[in-house]
Amino acid sequence: MSQPLWDPYDRNCPSRAVLDRIGDRWSVLVVGALSQGPLRFSELAKRVDGVSQKMLTQTLRGLERDGLITRTMYAQIPPRVDYQLSEFGSSLAIPLQALETWAKENMPAIMRARDGYDATQLPQK
Repeated sequence: MSQPLWDPYDRNCPSRAVLDRIGDRWSVLVVGALSQGPLRFSELAKRVDGVSQKMLTQTLRGLERDGLITRTMYAQIPPRVDYQLSEFGSSLAIPLQALETWAKENMPAIMRARDGYDATQLPQK
């Protein structure tokens, strides 16, 4: 039996949902943070500055559902939960790190382009 051909340019292809997940700002940042090693929820919230508790919870659940992270709960008082990249998720960290590096290296050019573009726009009245 042959595998289906995944085509994210087809609106009905489930690969679009995967691209939505891995292209989401919070997913990118959570995967990047976890690429350094396991973290607790509170540690992730501090590392990913600006993410709300609700958004972080949703992001972690989605990444876990897709098999990109694992959640380990320890039976202790108070309860402890660690999140870490799965082996599968670690393979995603590599291209996301390249994307992060690209963004950092190209921010000066992007800022110049934005300034130039904004200077050509007429003020809205």
